[in-house]
Amino acid sequence: MESGIHFIDFLPGDPARLGPTLAAAAIAAEQGGASMFTLADHFFQMESVGRAEDPFLEGYTSLGFLAGQTRTIELTMLVTGVTYRHPGVLAKIVATLDVLAQGRSMLGLGAAWYEREHLALGVPYPPLRDRFEMLEETLRICAQMWSDDDGPFEGKHYQLAETICRPQPIRRPPVLIGGGGEKKTLPLVARYADVWNSTAATAEELEHKIGVLARHCETIGRDPAEIRMTAALLADPFEDVDSFLRTVERYGELGIDLVNLGPFPGNPDPVGFIERLGDEVIPRLAEIG
Repeated sequence: MESGIHFIDFLPGDPARLGPTLAAAAIAAEQGGASMFTLADHFFQMESVGRAEDPFLEGYTSLGFLAGQTRTIELTMLVTGVTYRHPGVLAKIVATLDVLAQGRSMLGLGAAWYEREHLALGVPYPPLRDRFEMLEETLRICAQMWSDDDGPFEGKHYQLAETICRPQPIRRPPVLIGGGGEKKTLPLVARYADVWNSTAATAEELEHKIGVLARHCETIGRDPAEIRMTAALLADPFEDVDSFLRTVERYGELGIDLVNLGPFPGNPDPVGFIERLGDEVIPRLAEIG
């Protein structure tokens, strides 16, 4: 079982500390054996985590910074809000990140949800149905820009006269789609995703969602084994390490091969928490087949 570190709390305090702390967190994750380091794509802190006024760094600037601080760990948003960047620009940003990171970027993408930051910063916030249509068009645009086809793209929401993207990514960034919506999200996972990140709260819910995804794959004739399955696991492993590992074993039996962990909001020492994961938990996770 592989491990990912999801970093979402930049901690109130001196802005001069934010960059060094973020860099130390990613380095600790890499040195501790994690294979993925992810950020949330927001402009304000999420109100489920803290106050909107708390520090929150722009995601792709941060990932570009981390590309120069790390060497092996994959870097991605979990996940990019489709409304925040025009898809042609997003494809260019992710390709640039991949080149600078030497083939370590991914495209994590979602329909966006944080209405407050949209309204506050003047970012259009279309209805959910439109956002899912925009999400699918964005996936198609990125695929075209990361190919030999430099021609136009004509969609309902986006029209591109040319889709030139030079340099191309070193490695075509895998597409990661997160969430478990059975009518919209999982059909998109079945059609477009290389990686699915589940947010199911329990193993029972996860098993159900996997079954739904398998049925969507069957409908379009895709082998679900082509989709790498990962999961967010929000429990604190240090409360009961053995119980945590039993949960991970159950996830592994269902087909999950990477679990996302992370410093919990408000942790005064996120780097220390990640270092402890590397010492006490990640090596034991790696033993789970």
